[in-house]
Amino acid sequence: MTSSTGVEAHAGTRDSAIGPPKSTGRTGDRLFAGAARGSSLTVLAIVAAIAAFLVWKAIPALQDNEASFLTSQEWNPNASPPRFGIAQLAFGTVMSSLLAMIIATPVAIGIALFISFYSPRRLASGLGYIVDLLAAVPSIVYGLWGLIFLSQHMGTISSALNAVFGWIPLFGGSPGKNSIFTAGVVLAIMILPIISSISREVFLQVPQANVEASLALGATRWEMIRMSVLPYGRSGMIGASMLGLGRAMGETIAVAMVLTFVPGINWQLLENGGATFAANIANSFAEATVTGRGALIASGLVLFVITLVVNMAARAVVARRKEFV
Repeated sequence: MTSSTGVEAHAGTRDSAIGPPKSTGRTGDRLFAGAARGSSLTVLAIVAAIAAFLVWKAIPALQDNEASFLTSQEWNPNASPPRFGIAQLAFGTVMSSLLAMIIATPVAIGIALFISFYSPRRLASGLGYIVDLLAAVPSIVYGLWGLIFLSQHMGTISSALNAVFGWIPLFGGSPGKNSIFTAGVVLAIMILPIISSISREVFLQVPQANVEASLALGATRWEMIRMSVLPYGRSGMIGASMLGLGRAMGETIAVAMVLTFVPGINWQLLENGGATFAANIANSFAEATVTGRGALIASGLVLFVITLVVNMAARAVVARRKEFV
């Protein structure tokens, strides 16, 4: 009995010795915790301040507006009385961004898989550096390239798509070179490095034991990727794609340079003309009246909300897998 009590007492002493350390209240820990908390609160305060500023500046223009702000396709806030709506802007923003996602996502994920699992190590290092460098290219460079070079060849590509898929309403009409489709291609090239870079980092986090186990069981490299890599990185790829979508929605200069503004919603994406939130703000702000600036700010508020929702959705998807949090 005495021996058992002694062992229990010894065990209790040992457990207490190796248990979680008590908070010592060090000054450095308190300062770091306060700085981290203050940083997070500062970010929230900045977002709230931006939203409050946009609402404050947009309300007078919305009160003077004689058209439906959400459903009207007319954009004439400088008239008397002003009439403007965001239907066309929302359509152009969504369609060009979706086109960019459809084009860029498969290519970006393929590049990430090649760099991570197929290319030699020296080549992978160089390719990864180039992809990361493309993400740092200013948008005006993409816009100039799209205006001077890409748009000159998009007429031929659009005509080919129209000849093959012209029976589909989206690819009908008279093909042009300054269309929503051209803007979508430029946006796809812009967001491709972002999606590829994030996806590559996700793929590199796959446990090496899973990869080696698949190969040891006789799987080919593609079967290993399909069974071990893609299921593990699914949420990361979705998060990367959503972040790319947010970038595409908010792009300004590149779209403004390659897209010709034509009033009204046009479902034929190969025809010249269209508009997006950001491009319309860039093109119209200089000549806008007080009410016109308020209308542009109101459209910016809608874009702000859409982008915020997209990023929150990306965060929610990524948070489902704790490996990437």
